[in-house]
Amino acid sequence: MPKSISISKQLASVKALRKCSDLEKAIATTALIFRNSSDSEGKLEKATVKDLLQTQFGNFTEGQETKPKYREILSELDEHTENKLDFEDFMILLLSITVMSDLLQNIWSVKIMK
Repeated sequence: MPKSISISKQLASVKALRKCSDLEKAIATTALIFRNSSDSEGKLEKATVKDLLQTQFGNFTEGQETKPKYREILSELDEHTENKLDFEDFMILLLSITVMSDLLQNIWSVKIMK
């Protein structure tokens, strides 16, 4: 089985990203992680989504397990009519978790001015 190329090397190989903003790199990184984990149809299995939430998004999901909103989000994922998520659904899931996370509250408290 061939060894996968790191996300940073994949990002570096896209010429348009060489002069892009931090936000553009963040979205591009998310897109590459999605693509690297998706099936041939460009979708993620629910089990893969849950694995990515633990391995790639753990700082945002940590401590959220007891929150009703988090449980509701995961329940909606489990009840999703398709067993797979496309990129749009995946991004909505990440944003939903981000908005309710404790980590976001910590980020908001970061001092941005001297």
